Amino acid sequence: MTTEPNVMMTERAAKRIRKVLDGEPPGSMLRVSVNGGGCSGFQYGFSFDRERQGDDLVLEKDGAVVLIDSVSLPFMEGAVLDFVDDLIGQSFKIQNPNATSSCGCGTSFSV
Repeated sequence: MTTEPNVMMTERAAKRIRKVLDGEPPGSMLRVSVNGGGCSGFQYGFSFDRERQGDDLVLEKDGAVVLIDSVSLPFMEGAVLDFVDDLIGQSFKIQNPNATSSCGCGTSFSV
């Protein structure tokens, strides 16, 4: 039995993604990936892509489209993609239950 991956996107993230994609070529999507590196062992990557791969997880909410590749997906199981705007700045934030620790900037983590 196959279970659908459990990654979510908040309304705030969807709104910001739509705004960012408005400045990109038509058909652009936000790709979120997990790469080796960063001060905690793994780091999140954000880029634009105009092509979906066959094994991508596709998250769609209110016109915002996010792609996550199959290699990154196990590291993000149960994660929530959010957008925060606070006193120290604006950024996408991933609340990841698999991360055992993360760096101060929130872009790298360990499992």
